[in-house]
Amino acid sequence: KLIGQLAQMRRSVINRRADELLERFSLADAANRPAKTYSGGMRRRLDVAAALVQKPPVLFLDEPTTGLDLPSRNSLWDMIRELVGEGTTVLLTTQYLEEADQLADRIAVVDDGLVIANDSPAVLKSQLGSTVLELVYGDEGTASSAVKVLSTRYAEHIETVRSTVKVTTADSVHDITTVLHTLDVSDLSPDTLVVREPSLDDVFLSLTGKPAESHEADRPDKGGEA
Repeated sequence: KLIGQLAQMRRSVINRRADELLERFSLADAANRPAKTYSGGMRRRLDVAAALVQKPPVLFLDEPTTGLDLPSRNSLWDMIRELVGEGTTVLLTTQYLEEADQLADRIAVVDDGLVIANDSPAVLKSQLGSTVLELVYGDEGTASSAVKVLSTRYAEHIETVRSTVKVTTADSVHDITTVLHTLDVSDLSPDTLVVREPSLDDVFLSLTGKPAESHEADRPDKGGEA
C-alpha cells in the first residue's frame, strides 16, 4: 500500500490493488506480518508485487532469482511468464544462462560492459552448429593433449572447461566417428562422451572465451536465503 500512496493513487484503488497482488503472489496469509520475517522467496515475490502496483507497461527486474531455492525460482519464473503473457514488457538481468534461455524472447550478452551479441536464444545457439560433443577426461593434462590432437581439424570449434573438451559441429554423425577414431589412435579416448544440442553456456564461452560461471565468481555475493 505504501507504494500506491507514494504514487498518489486513490485509497480505494490502492486497497483493491494490494489485495489482488497479495493473492496473486501467494502472500495473502502473510499480509499482516513484517516483511523482515519473510523468507527470501517471499521477499522476491513482494518486490515484484510492489513494482506492479501501478500496472507498468515495462518492468525492470535485476537478478530477481539470485539466492532462491528451486521451488521459489520456478514460482517466480511462472509469474514472469504470466506478466509477459498479459502484455508487460520485462527487461530481466540475470547471471543464470538457463534462466535467460527459459524466459527471454531476446538476449543481449554483456561482457565487460559491452553488448557483444543481441538476438533470440535459438539464433544465438544455432550459430555454434547443431551438435556439441562433450569429451570428459579425468584430468586437465589429458584434456589438453586431446585438444592438441583435435585442433588440426577442429581448431575453430574446440573449447575447454577444466577437464572437459567441447567440440561443436553441424555434421554430428560423421564428426562423432572422426573425433573418437582420432582420439583412439592417439590413446586419448575420453572417460565419458555426451552428445547434446548447444546451450547458452556454450554461446557465452564462444563469445567471451570464458565460461559463464567464471564471470559469476567475479561478482559480489548477492545471494539470499530462500
